[in-house]
Amino acid sequence: MNSRLTWLGCGLMILGGCCCCEVLDVRSQSPDDPGPSRSKVRLVGDLAVPFGMFPIRVEAVGLVTGLRGTGSDPTPSPQRAFLLSEMQTRSVAKPNTVLASPDTALVLVRGVLRPGIQKGNHFDVEVRIPSRSDTTSLRGGYLLETRLKETAVLESQIRTGHLLALAQGPVMVDPSADGQKDRVLLGRGRVLGGGVALRSRSLGLVLRPDHQSVVNSSRVANAVNKRFHTFRKGVKVGVAKAKTDEYIELTVHPRYKDNIARYIRVVRAVALRESATERVQRIASLRDRLLDPATSANAALELEATGTEGVETLLDGIKAADPEVRFYSAEALAYLDRCEASRPLGEAARRQPAFRVFALTALSAMDDCAAHEQLRELLAVPSAETRYGAFRALWAMNPGDTLVLGERLGGQFSYHVLDTAGPAMIHATRNRRPEIVLFGQQQRFVAPLAVNAGNRVMVTSCSPDEVAVARFSVGEPDQRRVVSTRVDEVIRAIVELGGTYPDIVQALQEAKAAGALPSRFEIDALPEAGRTYNRATAAEDNQPDSDEKGHPVKEFFARMMGRYSD
Repeated sequence: MNSRLTWLGCGLMILGGCCCCEVLDVRSQSPDDPGPSRSKVRLVGDLAVPFGMFPIRVEAVGLVTGLRGTGSDPTPSPQRAFLLSEMQTRSVAKPNTVLASPDTALVLVRGVLRPGIQKGNHFDVEVRIPSRSDTTSLRGGYLLETRLKETAVLESQIRTGHLLALAQGPVMVDPSADGQKDRVLLGRGRVLGGGVALRSRSLGLVLRPDHQSVVNSSRVANAVNKRFHTFRKGVKVGVAKAKTDEYIELTVHPRYKDNIARYIRVVRAVALRESATERVQRIASLRDRLLDPATSANAALELEATGTEGVETLLDGIKAADPEVRFYSAEALAYLDRCEASRPLGEAARRQPAFRVFALTALSAMDDCAAHEQLRELLAVPSAETRYGAFRALWAMNPGDTLVLGERLGGQFSYHVLDTAGPAMIHATRNRRPEIVLFGQQQRFVAPLAVNAGNRVMVTSCSPDEVAVARFSVGEPDQRRVVSTRVDEVIRAIVELGGTYPDIVQALQEAKAAGALPSRFEIDALPEAGRTYNRATAAEDNQPDSDEKGHPVKEFFARMMGRYSD
């Protein structure tokens, strides 16, 4: 029988198990179900469930400008009435004239405030034209500042809640969308990192109805504070505060800032009360479960929740022959900041696609030079997702690290040119943080080259060694720059002439399609959750640096980088 463990994710570290006649039944690893304890010791999760782990959708009607005749005058509708009211509130002169322009378009704007988002954090917003709109394309457009709220349509009118976020920025439309065939794609886009949260979302625990009391609320807070604390103005303080007889407020521990889902799971695995003898007996029982691949994941989590007392058992786990046991043990040790976790996690990132995203996440949580060295080595492997995943992990570990330090090019997007070994590669994002990373400093275009960078900039080769970047705009003098064929110089010239991040991604994608970009070009090549680890064929699948694809998850790795997109 081929037993297998199926990873299910919505975000980064929310896992699940499924079962059928040939699939191993593994308990849910979501924050809502940390799994049963085999000991008689009661855990926090026996009394409380998490609060604040759901996403909040915010919406608005917005206005995109800068379109070159592809916009339209919106038809009468509640959306148009709402936008006119917003424009009048902001004292926009002649709002009806503005809406009637073919260079503007009414759009529906939507974003999601993730669990634990803090005031000032950035997030993506989606824009799309309404049904029956005459707008033909949003390419090259710019979303004006839009106020995002929880909304609902009642009695043909848009009703709104509190103002929760603002959004604005250049709209990125799929660069591969064809003007004649892909009308739907051209009417949709994203503003990467264009949303800014105006309020922080709180996290906490809610006591189950049959356990709600002041005594239990205090017991839970005290148990959590015994395991986790932070420092506030140099003073040591616990992360949990009993607010009422049913609610305990949680502060995120810095170690888990990029993996809130795991933090909640570990908190719920903390013992409410146990004697020294009970602790020894429970750890002994957990050791047996840790060495069994079928129960290793949750045993490692409970050992992590014990803190330093679980370290010795976890160190035994990373010496086990089974790759699952080694991985789960190393993952827990990483969040306890033990350097011994670095090598097995690096090996898992290289060789096991099902573990890769989780291994990189754990490495980024460590404050250890051994973890940094593992990630540095991964920057040069053949696998695109491993290389870029290692880059993001290094950035999350220390944004000021000279190895991955970049710049805010044109005040629009993050730009990184890495001096790394390995095949030349360019990576761009279509999620969260607008960013371009060049793996290799000497990458070049080859002639012939003739591509567009948005609606106003053209890039053409004028000799085998030179490229002309020109801007043409009605009512403005033409501008032209001649640079070498180096990708870095061309990107900088496009920005200098007013090109936006979506314009550059379009130019790179067109150049790659035309054969003018020899380098590997990837968009959102990130490790994925939702992959299957088949125990029966693990040895056969244990190939280094595989880019094996599993079940796609939109926010698979970005959730880990909550701070990354700030």
